[in-house]
Amino acid sequence: MTAIVPENVELLPYAPEDLDLLRRANTPELMDQMGGVEDEAAVHRRHERYLLLPIGHLGQQFRVIIPGHPEGVGMVGYWVRTDIPERTLECGWSIEAQYRGRGIATIATTTMIQFLREGGETCLLHAYPRIDNAASNAVCRKAGFSLVGAVKDPSVGAGEIELNDYAMEL
Repeated sequence: MTAIVPENVELLPYAPEDLDLLRRANTPELMDQMGGVEDEAAVHRRHERYLLLPIGHLGQQFRVIIPGHPEGVGMVGYWVRTDIPERTLECGWSIEAQYRGRGIATIATTTMIQFLREGGETCLLHAYPRIDNAASNAVCRKAGFSLVGAVKDPSVGAGEIELNDYAMEL
């Protein structure tokens, strides 16, 4: 596998034409942290939520582009945590299986963090990878997050999953 260099990863705001990108991300291995594969109606609802995030100033989803793949090889994004009184953001990413292991998720995440800082964000940013997801935990460490601890999330899928809570001050 060839490593990707930072200048070869571009983030474009999620757009109506990115529905197919979202469908490609709707696989068992990519959706395991979110409770499993969604049906087509749920994919459409998620697509609409992603499109509405920037309109309500509640976040932004991005298409991750690398050379030769303008359709995108994954997504990265952030959103406002509405369950916490002080402004707090959460982020997540998903890179298609055939493009993993090249550093794309780390570059996309650090680029998104830079976007947030340049936009004036000064709050906490959290990421919650599954404890057993070594790759996503590595992305958190490489992107500059600090491990806060572990949390259990009962709201995802059929049961409770254990997540690492990583945070950084923007």
